[in-house]
Amino acid sequence: MRGTRPLAAITSVAVVAAVLAATPASAAADPAARVSATTTVGTHNAYERATYPYLAQALDARPGMIELDIWPDVISRVWRVSHSNPLGNDNNCVQASSAAQLYTGTRNRNLEHCLDNIRLWLAAHPDAGPLHVKIELKTGFSSRTGQGPAQLDALLAARLGDRVFRPADLLGSHPTLDAAARADAWPTRAQLAGKVIVHLIPGTVEQSNPTDTLWTDVEYARHLVALAAAGTLGSARAFPAVHRAQAGDPRTRYAETALRPWFVVFDGDATAYVTGGIDTSWYHRNHYLLMMTDAQKVPPSVGDDAGAAAARVAQLARAHATIASADWATLPGVVDDVLPRG
Repeated sequence: MRGTRPLAAITSVAVVAAVLAATPASAAADPAARVSATTTVGTHNAYERATYPYLAQALDARPGMIELDIWPDVISRVWRVSHSNPLGNDNNCVQASSAAQLYTGTRNRNLEHCLDNIRLWLAAHPDAGPLHVKIELKTGFSSRTGQGPAQLDALLAARLGDRVFRPADLLGSHPTLDAAARADAWPTRAQLAGKVIVHLIPGTVEQSNPTDTLWTDVEYARHLVALAAAGTLGSARAFPAVHRAQAGDPRTRYAETALRPWFVVFDGDATAYVTGGIDTSWYHRNHYLLMMTDAQKVPPSVGDDAGAAAARVAQLARAHATIASADWATLPGVVDDVLPRG
């Protein structure tokens, strides 16, 4: 019948309306707040051309986080950026030497060019950030081909320079990263303007490979421990993240207890954190950074409705997310949200 909505559509509208009604808008976070006390929005796979024609356009939306999927190409020994191609690039990064070149030119470049794009964009937008760069190493590191943690550190240092907020910057005079986080040694957002915080998660291929017994998180944590013991932690440029949501302290999964105090970043499914009986206030109390992925899928799922998406960000902020990551590239008014955490 003309003018009659299907029952499913009515139900969907009613559910979203209920979410909005139950989720009041939050005031923007104070730039003087520490990065551990705020919630921002991440853009899933911002490097894909179907998401943004150019990576700089993803950054123009002012997200709190972007994600890069990288592959150590063991033949050419370069770092590829692609969702599913281990031997070729498939991304929106360009070769550029100035900000003016970020929106033109041939795409499908290696990781170093993606990092150049980030550095150039931040230089042109000094008030932006901090920008979290989440790197998923699809197949993990490949130290045998010279693509291990030290080589990734060197590349990050060469391309991003002093724009990287390093583990050593958080550590200060504390004995471990855990101690530093618990003391809330994180700088303010204003102090981190123009800066990048890099964190690493194990890749989907790595995790499904039965012959791979050394995943990214453990390998990089061992790297941090070794550097700290040698007094050279300043060369590290990334934070290993504990991947996948789990009740309690998920670092107990690491049999090497010495590694546990070097994890202060956690990354997992937003639905699991919100509906899985997990006490997320534990992350907030200890000032750990908590990345909640697939924010749009937390029931009831949120599509391209800006109001519902903004309400979801506020909901996850109250659930103590540091980053609410989602497929909301079409909602620039939501992507740039910065809210108080908790």
